[in-house]
Amino acid sequence: MAEIYLVRHGQASFNTDNYDRLSDLGHMQSEYLGTYFAERHISFDHIFTGSQLRHRQTADGILRRKSTDYNVHPGLNEYDFSSLYKAYMDQYPEEAEASREGDRRIFYQRLKLSLKLWSQDKLTSNLPESWSEFAVRVNDALSHIRENFDGRMLVVSSGGAISMAMGHILDLAPEKIIDLNLQIKNASFAHIYLGRDKMQLSSFNNIPHLDQHDRLDAITFS
Repeated sequence: MAEIYLVRHGQASFNTDNYDRLSDLGHMQSEYLGTYFAERHISFDHIFTGSQLRHRQTADGILRRKSTDYNVHPGLNEYDFSSLYKAYMDQYPEEAEASREGDRRIFYQRLKLSLKLWSQDKLTSNLPESWSEFAVRVNDALSHIRENFDGRMLVVSSGGAISMAMGHILDLAPEKIIDLNLQIKNASFAHIYLGRDKMQLSSFNNIPHLDQHDRLDAITFS
């Protein structure tokens, strides 16, 4: 039976000029995960990433090598959270007064509200994609992997795409998908078995490589 280790990228560079790159801690998280896999003799027949830099950097860290020999599928990319956040703030300008630049807690509160409205088609601004389009592209990416590849696969993606994948597998409502999205830890992995016509979740949001007394500060969510 084929199986997927579906990994969220390591910590990205929040509140910098380029979120789409790993922080120093993000690189360390990826390498810790690679060591965990190696110590347990978990190797991979195929490597998949989205087309975003933080996905490739995470795969590089896990495998301890830089490579262009990955299967890149844009369907594994994250939704455009910057556009969603801006659309929400434009629609509710009074919220701007309660926000502070760089405050993660407030940012994620607003992001959760914007995700809820997005899932209900209630954000009025033009957006790069709808919630349903996002759902379709993530499902298409997973279907492509399931239907065309076999063996053990490493798939590196982002929190939103991973939570949407969980939604497909577990038949979750949008509210539950959004809740999962904001709980997924950096460099965590879900373990999924692939059957002929379905995917079976074995475990989710695993961080055995970080849940150690000297690495607890390395457990992050962005």
